[in-house]
Amino acid sequence: MRKFVLAAAAAGAALTLAACSEGTEESAEVTADSAMADAEANMDAAAETVDAAATDVAATADEAAAETEAAVQGETEAEAQAD
Repeated sequence: MRKFVLAAAAAGAALTLAACSEGTEESAEVTADSAMADAEANMDAAAETVDAAATDVAATADEAAAETEAAVQGETEAEAQAD
């Protein structure tokens, strides 16, 4: 009888560990999926920021070029931009 109780207790403990392990696996999968979604969102935000910065740099470079051309050729910035 004692061996039977020990075997039943061992079987119960094994089932408990197996159930806990499945829960842990599911939790790890959810965490990994969440981390991937966060990484994708951060990449999208970074891409938008880089695009905006590139647009700003291009506009600033165009303005600087027009100012320089105007100063060198003795014309207004509007005339320099039209060239």
